[in-house]
Amino acid sequence: MSVDAGLGVESGGESSGAPAPNGQARLSLGTAAARNLATTTKSAPQMQGITSRWLLRILPWVQVSGGTYRVNRRLTYTVGDGRVTFIQTGSEVRVIPEELGELPVLRGYDDIDVLNALADRFVQREFTPGQVISEAGAAADHAYLVVHGKVNQIGTGKYGEQAVLGVLADGDHFGNQVLAQSDSTWDFTAKAATAVTLLGLPREAFQAVVDQSDSLREQIQRFLSGTQLAQNKHGEAAIHLASGHEGEPDLPGTFVDYEISPREYELSVAQTVLRVHSRVADLYNQPMNQVEHQLRLTIEALRERQEHELINNRDFGLLYNTDYSQRIHAHSGPPTPDDLDELISRRRNSQFLLAHPQTIAAFGRECNRRGLYPHSIDFHGNAVPSWRGLPFLPCNKIPINGGHTSSIIVLRLGEDNQGVIGLHQTGLPDEFEPGLSVRFMGINEKAIISYLVSAYYSAAVLVPDAIGILENVEVARAHS
Repeated sequence: MSVDAGLGVESGGESSGAPAPNGQARLSLGTAAARNLATTTKSAPQMQGITSRWLLRILPWVQVSGGTYRVNRRLTYTVGDGRVTFIQTGSEVRVIPEELGELPVLRGYDDIDVLNALADRFVQREFTPGQVISEAGAAADHAYLVVHGKVNQIGTGKYGEQAVLGVLADGDHFGNQVLAQSDSTWDFTAKAATAVTLLGLPREAFQAVVDQSDSLREQIQRFLSGTQLAQNKHGEAAIHLASGHEGEPDLPGTFVDYEISPREYELSVAQTVLRVHSRVADLYNQPMNQVEHQLRLTIEALRERQEHELINNRDFGLLYNTDYSQRIHAHSGPPTPDDLDELISRRRNSQFLLAHPQTIAAFGRECNRRGLYPHSIDFHGNAVPSWRGLPFLPCNKIPINGGHTSSIIVLRLGEDNQGVIGLHQTGLPDEFEPGLSVRFMGINEKAIISYLVSAYYSAAVLVPDAIGILENVEVARAHS
């Protein structure tokens, strides 16, 4: 350790006024103390949880002045194409009786005693990958509920080749015609793509319950008569037209029927109370405004929660409000180009794809395996991956279930496009951003200032095919 002989000051001293290690008093200010008084160059407060929030950026936001948005549609005849859920005790599975109302023939039927009797007659069956469950052209004698696994629907193409017509997975059902018609045959071959657990209801068991229940017989008759209602392929009440005629025939009369009870979306809210001590706001506001930065980070967190709710909320979230007819399953496991092509082709004017970043990476691996290299496109000044010209936008709010599977969402947007829209209300009291207000709540006896921060929002799907989902895609990297 060197000491300046002329000044008697130790080199590299780190404090002022304190004795030096050799007992001599310091004669100059140390660097540690000097740094406390210096003006440092500093950043604004940072936050790791801020994401790109692409969904909030691409949604067209519609002003909802009354707090509620009503979606009017043509009258649709509901045929009961929902998913069935189950309860599991160990390895044994039982269908929830009320869930049988998702089957077309039992839609709206609520006799719980009869539904319990039907649920008791389902038999659990296990199939291995590649095993045939039903054969096309054979007599259909069972109705099946898919508890777990994937089932390929295989048919014959135009030139005699076998083709996969569709994929059924957890909660799906097939063979429902067995319950209403005693002489039906299978239209396709059902083959297990993975290990599959099914619940099967034999035609004889169903008929035994029908013979003992007048209400169930009436329900079947209502179903058979209801299927004769004039409707288009989307289930909407038909508009009767004439074309290609000659002369002066009588033209059909028609009208466009509407849903009597259309769905209404009420604005949801995300709120928090921001608290700042008055001492901090008074004394520590230079060179950065403490209240301003506290509010900025609070709003960022609120917007993150808003996007999460728009994806995952059970009332209006996109994952839960996609029609079951617009949900498909990956044919193999990982998301492949073939899967995305099928997802996009099911609707007109698909505009955007949304997926978790890990899902996009899994799709990239599948493209690499096939020697395909999708182009990136410039979107809002960012280079983002694309497929078939559609931006493939990352959204970490789409969950990865159990660390293994996730979903890919395709969207068509806008009111004029009969798409998906965001809902908010502007012009709020103390509005800070569109649809977000910051209201002063006062100062309490502890001298703490409080601000109520509120964001109002929702989302609406104008017609079912405005959104589609590729479900249960595997995102985990295969072990090699």
